[in-house]
Amino acid sequence: QKYGYFHCKDCKTRWESAYVWCISGSNKVYFKQLCRKCQKAFNPYRVEAIQCQICSKTRCSCPQKKRHIDLKRPHRQELCGRCRGKRLSCDSTYSFKYIV
Repeated sequence: QKYGYFHCKDCKTRWESAYVWCISGSNKVYFKQLCRKCQKAFNPYRVEAIQCQICSKTRCSCPQKKRHIDLKRPHRQELCGRCRGKRLSCDSTYSFKYIV
């Protein structure tokens, strides 16, 4: 699970998600997310680890790097490629946030 930054090229909408699922050990994304305005599917233009690479914490205060990760944003199941058509959503299944 990684944190992703998205940008719709058609309507210029930007969004972020803490529910980006990648192949283990890589940044190759499994599931796209839909733009809430256009309903077109996109991969994130950037992904990063949820844990800080310096201190290994999720919520860090490392002075070297300002992190912009917000784990409290609501997860939009209807726009998520992994949740759509499934009984369990990303935020209700076992995931990184339960380990923290």
